[in-house]
This record gives sequence, structure tokens and C-alpha cells, in this order.
Amino acid sequence: MELTRRGFLKLSGASTAGFLLFKGVGWKKVLGFSPIPLRKDLVNETYTICCYCAVGCGALVVTEAGNIVNIEGNPDHPINEGTLCSKGQALSQFRTVDGKDNPRRLTKPLYRAPGATEWEEVDWDWAIDQVAKKIKKTRDENWLSTVDVGGTTYPVNRTDAIAEFGGGELDNEECYLLVKLARALGMVYVEHCARI
Repeated sequence: MELTRRGFLKLSGASTAGFLLFKGVGWKKVLGFSPIPLRKDLVNETYTICCYCAVGCGALVVTEAGNIVNIEGNPDHPINEGTLCSKGQALSQFRTVDGKDNPRRLTKPLYRAPGATEWEEVDWDWAIDQVAKKIKKTRDENWLSTVDVGGTTYPVNRTDAIAEFGGGELDNEECYLLVKLARALGMVYVEHCARI
């Protein structure tokens, strides 16, 4: 009798199934599984979005006593369906390194005065006010209402002194709001790090 490759596979499958049934294992025990129970009273599971790129993969973050214990892909998320890239798997290092708070993580704005050599911690309200004042001053000093091209005057209402530079960590909604803000301020130079 000549046995083909396909015939060998059929015979192997039938033999394995017959052996399992004969030994009394039963299909329920073969196909069944028992999930590992989580300690729901001690851990907290939170759904989040990975912030490393604009894809927006879903992640499950498990915390215990305020510390991140595990990060894994969310299997119910339509984008990544439970997978995470190497950067997404390292999300816990935003806050902690080796289970301890990351000593290099900035939690307050830093300011270095002109001519100073050291950075100093400042209040958030003060920092935001300073940024807003500098943007307004630069915009007002460099505002173009019209441009003359070949003897014809065109209204433009823009500033060429400020540019907006986006990054790959921004998602679609953040990019939309950032470009709306840039256009409202009269910026024409809107760029992205991937194009530079």
C-alpha cells in the first residue's frame, strides 16, 4: 500500500483522536481550559491608549497598590487586537523603572532665565502665562495683513515668525485641535517630525 502525504496526515489525525477517546480522556478535557484567576481584590485593571505613535493601540494596565504590575495589549481593541509593539510594552517606564518611580520623570515645568546656568522649578500657571505672552508678542510684531505680488496687493493675515511642529505621538484628535489653534493664530508653517 502506497501512503501519500495527505493520507499520512489523515491517518495520524484519526489515530490520535481514536487513542484519546479510547483512553477515556474525552473531548471536553482535551479542548477545555481553565483561566488563571486574577486577584480582583488587590489589582485594578484599566483600559488605556498607547501614546507612542498616532496608531492608538489599546492597552490593559494592571496596577497593584498604585504601582504598575503589567501592561499588555487589549484583545477587545479593534486596532491592535491584543498586540503591542516593543515601545507599547515599555509604557510602564513612563512612570516607573524597575518598579520604582522614575527619578528622571519631569512633573513640574522648568525655567532657565537668560544668562543662568541652572534650571529652576516654576508654577504651571506662570509658565503657561509666559508662553502665551511670548506667542502674542511675536505674532503682533510680525503680523502680515497684505502681501504685494507683482504690483497686486493680496490680503493674507498671517505671521511667518511662528511655526507649529507636531510629533508622531499625537493622535488624530490632538492633531486636529493643534492645527485649528495654529491656523487661528495665523501660522502658515505647520510641519511634522516625520517629514523633516
